[in-house]
Amino acid sequence: MTNQVKVSDSTAISMPMRNLISILAAVGLGVWAYFGIIERLNSIETNYILISGDIEKNTDFRIKWPLGELGALPDDAQQFMRIDHIDQQLDKINDKLEAGMHNKVNIDRLQKDVDKMMSDIEELKDKIRDNKGIK
Repeated sequence: MTNQVKVSDSTAISMPMRNLISILAAVGLGVWAYFGIIERLNSIETNYILISGDIEKNTDFRIKWPLGELGALPDDAQQFMRIDHIDQQLDKINDKLEAGMHNKVNIDRLQKDVDKMMSDIEELKDKIRDNKGIK
């Protein structure tokens, strides 16, 4: 046990040069891979933060726009005005149509009355002719 190895800052190590180059290349490759992974993680995290903000704004827009909380487009206002105008015109047309239905009933009634009057007149004419023939 008297064979002790003493290591200090002045201890010399003999190693083949190709082993030293291999170790340095492996360390360099490890450092390059580590920083590549860290850079990729930072890029993904930054994209996630940016997309999260966009998704939150999109969700707010999707909920608030139909409720009218974010305003309305001028085209929407014009479209609503046109719809209101068409609705008013439709109401007027319906009123006229209903009035026309009553007129049809009245016309049918008057036609029946005229037909009855014509038959009564013909009957009276026949009676008058018969009376003139008796004298």
